[in-house]
Amino acid sequence: MVEFEEIINTRRSIREYVDREVSDEDILKILKAGMQAPGSRLGAEPWEFIVVKDKQTLARLGEIKPRVANAPVAIVLVANIERAFFKTVWQQDMGAAAENMLLEAVNLGLGGLWNGVAPDEERMVKIGEIVGINDISDLKPYCIITVGYPADGWENKFMDKFDESRIHYEKY
Repeated sequence: MVEFEEIINTRRSIREYVDREVSDEDILKILKAGMQAPGSRLGAEPWEFIVVKDKQTLARLGEIKPRVANAPVAIVLVANIERAFFKTVWQQDMGAAAENMLLEAVNLGLGGLWNGVAPDEERMVKIGEIVGINDISDLKPYCIITVGYPADGWENKFMDKFDESRIHYEKY
């Protein structure tokens, strides 16, 4: 297990993976991390997850989000609006779940990439159709997280992004 500060500081968007299967155990750990995210109200978290390993389905998703096609596994994060407490801020809950999942991937020695889907309605509809959601009024595809073992040159590593000029106190 990696130190938390190291996880935060080394997580990078991994866009290429080696051809190696991610274990079901690691996928479950990533899903559990997503479900531990803070939500707008306890018990009303909107997230649901669709795990995709099938190469044909990954290829179809890759027609919309190209980086998905060659990933060993993709997890489609779906907001169930019926379960959301605040119907207008579900994106915040979903974002917290996505980041938890990406951090857990690093913790497990994996890489991950956040592939945005929402709020682009056309993209949400197309992704939804591929994963069996035919009406996005209550179930909204939010993003796709790809996960795998990083290819050479794509490792999680520290990059100093700190910029003190972006910090403001009391007022802008």
